[in-house]
Amino acid sequence: MSISRSTWIFLAVGLLLQVLTFSLMPATPLSLLSGMLGVCSVVLGAQGNILTFLFGFAQVATYTYLCCVERFYAEIAMNAYYFFTMIYGVYCWRKHLKKEDGMNVQTRTMPPYMLAILTLVVLILSAIVGWGLAHYTDDSQPYLDAFTTVPALVAQILMVLVFREQWYLWLLVDVLATVMWLRAGNYCMAAQYAFWCANCVYGYVQWTKALKKDKE
Repeated sequence: MSISRSTWIFLAVGLLLQVLTFSLMPATPLSLLSGMLGVCSVVLGAQGNILTFLFGFAQVATYTYLCCVERFYAEIAMNAYYFFTMIYGVYCWRKHLKKEDGMNVQTRTMPPYMLAILTLVVLILSAIVGWGLAHYTDDSQPYLDAFTTVPALVAQILMVLVFREQWYLWLLVDVLATVMWLRAGNYCMAAQYAFWCANCVYGYVQWTKALKKDKE
């Protein structure tokens, strides 16, 4: 299994952040478990390692329960979507695994104009979904819920299809999700998403390096 030293260090920092947050600002043990699973999943994803899905399935299960408690309905629906797209993601990533490695995926990129169009569509749809949640449900944070859900749906597709540009959308999602969970008072989940923000930058750098290396 090819996992770089920098990845191990970054992973250790993320797990330590979860434990410290849980110690200083106690939440449910399930929040800690979900946060740690999430850290493992995204760090491996940042490296393009297919084991990201192993931890991803476990994180989705625990996180969905936490969203049910907080009545984050769009997040609940999103996690059902994550589950099924990750099944397809395992299939897609296995097709793109590097022959010399066997664990890391070969990444690809899209034209800037396509990313711009996707971003515009995502923002418009997020506003519409937020309005619907605000008027037709008792969602506790309708617009934050929507703006952390719709971009994530698109980012998940880009991740499954191995596009580097996923990291732009994930960063938007993770910044807003950090705020959402802070307002909900769940600091383990907030710490997880704060770390995920840093992971978006790390993932973009790693995938960019992989793209350059593959072209050599």
